[in-house]
Amino acid sequence: MEYLAAVTAFAAVFLLLLSLQGGQNNDVRARLEELRQQPQPDQIEERLTLSQRIFAPLAQSLVLQMKRLLPTKMLDGLQQKLIVAGEPMTLNGFLTFQLITASVFFLLPALLIGSGAMPVGMMSLAFFAGFSLAGVGLPQYWLRSRIGQRQNRIIKSLPDSFDLITTCAEAGLGLDAALARVAEKVEGPFADELRRMLRDIALGKMRREALRELGDRTGVPDLVSFVNAIIQAESMGSSIGTVLRVQADQLRVRRRQRAEEQAYKAPIKMLFPLVLCIFPTLFIVILGPAVITIMDGFGTG
Repeated sequence: MEYLAAVTAFAAVFLLLLSLQGGQNNDVRARLEELRQQPQPDQIEERLTLSQRIFAPLAQSLVLQMKRLLPTKMLDGLQQKLIVAGEPMTLNGFLTFQLITASVFFLLPALLIGSGAMPVGMMSLAFFAGFSLAGVGLPQYWLRSRIGQRQNRIIKSLPDSFDLITTCAEAGLGLDAALARVAEKVEGPFADELRRMLRDIALGKMRREALRELGDRTGVPDLVSFVNAIIQAESMGSSIGTVLRVQADQLRVRRRQRAEEQAYKAPIKMLFPLVLCIFPTLFIVILGPAVITIMDGFGTG
């Protein structure tokens, strides 16, 4: 009986080892099959296009040379502007975009002057210089407009968002929970920045550092003052709800002041379209028949 039990145990262990060995072999075979199906380096090289083989490395080398020549302070400023704009592209991508734009705007008038389509003179030189400056300044203008649009969207969403934060904080929620609720309810770049800040806090960053980085990433003065008020209230032990209520009231006042400022600027902005577009048309409609009548009278006389 003991002999039969020993044989049975030996057979069970032997079958178990065979099954494990078979599973490992199957895993090894599957892995080898995956490696066979993956493209080899020479096949990847064959799939690359001409621009990926030549122009992309050339552009990367030129961008690296530009980064070596440009001052570090200028590069840091560009990086900060890209962050405030919402990081539409990397610093290398922006420098590549600027290099391509400058090259195109530089070569186009050069080709026109070189082919004889434009005579050489002061006008052609002014045209060449203007196009070259436009090629350099166009990416900067696009970046500034991107920053302005994003900051305007954040400014428009701040009063309602701060009212919701204040309501949540006075209802008993903590500051992080109130900010998370606002990030769920509000849409736009401000909600994206709030979610990024809460993710940084969840990863172990201190709240005051995350709040400061939030203000630096947006560059909105109202939001920076709110961040400073929250940090000061936490350091002094003041009530967060009171600080939020005061900041929300100030934001509503600033929104009304901005609306009044835009209303005061509207007549001045309307003056140029009126003088250049509407008044000449009115003069033609009103005085046109009289001029025709007077010319007919002189003609018959």
